[in-house]
Amino acid sequence: MNIDVRYALSVFALVSSITPGPNNLMLLASGANFGIVRTLPHMLGVAIGFTVMVFLVGVGLMGVFDVIPYSYEALKILSTIYLCWLAWKIANAAAPTDQAESGSPFTFIQAALFQWVNPKAWSMALTAIALYAPDRSMTAVIGVTLVFGFVNLPSITVWVLLGQKMRDVLSNRTRLKAFNTAMALALIATLYPVLF
Repeated sequence: MNIDVRYALSVFALVSSITPGPNNLMLLASGANFGIVRTLPHMLGVAIGFTVMVFLVGVGLMGVFDVIPYSYEALKILSTIYLCWLAWKIANAAAPTDQAESGSPFTFIQAALFQWVNPKAWSMALTAIALYAPDRSMTAVIGVTLVFGFVNLPSITVWVLLGQKMRDVLSNRTRLKAFNTAMALALIATLYPVLF
């Protein structure tokens, strides 16, 4: 992979990792509702889970959609249902002082597994492999995987820190409810490019 391709891939990884999507909106909400320390397993699950996903897509999962075309449609339907359920959970999250009794952030495993039903994660992984490792050689796939591995964690950390900073503003139950509702609606809105 030459320097121009690595630069283009790095820009693609940064833009796709730091822009709003299901992961970032959920991390923003988790940072606001639970704080950065309790959200750390969620962050690591996203970063590592997505990096593993990119690698597995590159070494062969991309071909499944070629062989079984309806599998992509099935994935979209399952992803939509799951994201709607998550939006409902975010909209109904309790206030930060109530979290010990009524809620908890995603665990590492939940966040890692979430990547497999996250439409934006699929889109990012498929696009990255198609554009930057079109021959699907092991060297190219590892290169794409490493770039995303290095870029993704700092990008998603920005969202958690933003959520953490919003905790004081969201200490009021009315503002927190409005924020969680807005995050839930934004999460639903991320489905638009996938469904239409």
